[in-house]
Amino acid sequence: MAQVAGDTVMTTVASVTDESFAAEVLGAEGPVLVKFTADWCPPCRMVAPVLAEVAVELAGQLKVVQLDVDTNPGTQAAYAVLSMPTLMVFRDGEPVMSVVGARAKARLLRELAAVL
Repeated sequence: MAQVAGDTVMTTVASVTDESFAAEVLGAEGPVLVKFTADWCPPCRMVAPVLAEVAVELAGQLKVVQLDVDTNPGTQAAYAVLSMPTLMVFRDGEPVMSVVGARAKARLLRELAAVL
């Protein structure tokens, strides 16, 4: 959801759960970037504004969501996610890219270009 505050566009990245993952991610029309995150994870907080900007820039090309691994252990286990943040792109119900750790926006956009 994008909101304009002055000249700045602020985006809230939607959250998914174990229960909504299949519908929101696996059943999505286009590619979906999932941030596997946790409240206790400082790099997860660092990458949050980067993902919000990416969500705005790539709106219509890429859906961006986050999943809290502490409250949704089923999905975390299903995809063997061991480190946070893990950024995983799904297309047609299958993971097509996975990277671990916070990254700069320019680097993330270059990595995403290969799967968009």
